[in-house]
Amino acid sequence: MAAIKSTETGLYRIPLAATLSDSTHGEIRAFELVTCRVRDCDGAEGVGYTYTVGRHGGAIADILRREIPQLIEGCEADDTEAIWHRVWWGLHYGGRGGPTVLAQSALDIALWDLKARRANLPLFRLLGGFDARVPCYAGGIDLDLPVEALVKQTDDNLAKGFRAIKMKVGRPDLKSDIARVEAMRNHLGDGFPLMVDANMKWTVEEAIRAARALQPYDLTWLEEPTVPDDVAGHARILSAGGMPVAAGENLRTLWEFKAYIAAGALSYPEPDVTNCGGVSVFMKIARLAEAFNLPVTSHGAHDITVHLLAACPNRSYLEAHGFGLDHYIEHPMTLDKGMALAPSRLGHGVTFDWTALSRLAA
Repeated sequence: MAAIKSTETGLYRIPLAATLSDSTHGEIRAFELVTCRVRDCDGAEGVGYTYTVGRHGGAIADILRREIPQLIEGCEADDTEAIWHRVWWGLHYGGRGGPTVLAQSALDIALWDLKARRANLPLFRLLGGFDARVPCYAGGIDLDLPVEALVKQTDDNLAKGFRAIKMKVGRPDLKSDIARVEAMRNHLGDGFPLMVDANMKWTVEEAIRAARALQPYDLTWLEEPTVPDDVAGHARILSAGGMPVAAGENLRTLWEFKAYIAAGALSYPEPDVTNCGGVSVFMKIARLAEAFNLPVTSHGAHDITVHLLAACPNRSYLEAHGFGLDHYIEHPMTLDKGMALAPSRLGHGVTFDWTALSRLAA
């Protein structure tokens, strides 16, 4: 074992090739990437990261630079569980979510990367290993695309090897959403996995009405139909809407997922490793879901999350997120016949191009 010697934080603003949009965040022209590099006394390094849709990156980076180092300096780098609790309770009074848990997530990812590298293993094998081939869907951020552009985006994703697609809903009129979903179903054909994501847009009653209207299109799930604070509302939507529900990208703790699962409020728990507390918490959520016979899916950070789902017997689909890092990492994720392949490189295998990123430092 080796003690933690130092940490290094980076904050970058990554421009998107095209403006993206959904029902709550509006137009997104760039996202913020916050990185965390942890080095131990032997000189080994692990790398983690988190991201935002354009705000709070400075707060996250500040927590990583100012608050966390004094909590973890000298701790044994392999003691991921002890460090997680030390940071969680050390920052609890002003934390319990928000930028604090995103910062902790980046740290935890870095520590697991370091641990796997020290063990001379790819991360998914250190986590137990189940199947290196993980079903994967393309997650489009495409609410305002005309139908023709939506179909073209879909064809481009099919050409890349995706065999499942998610699209946005939550436009001002339900009729428009239905027409777009119908066009996609007709284009993809019967039986092709198609998901929709409302990004918290609707009230409970609106979501139930939408779910019932969408039933004829054989959707894999309806994602985030209403605000994440309404557990009982999600349970009502699932029960009355007649459609599977995915949710969790805006939940920030294991205990929030427990409340949803215990209430029967979702069909597909959907943690994001960069904001739920890191690898440590993501895997606990996945095991909790397994105990309730629920398939776990994911949100964001697919280059890392492919390892986590590859270690889960109850894994469902991995999301290939719209905020990709392909231009800034050495080895983008590999697809084969709709399956994402967990890499055999040591750790999580994500190697940043720090020179390219430096030009985008915020």
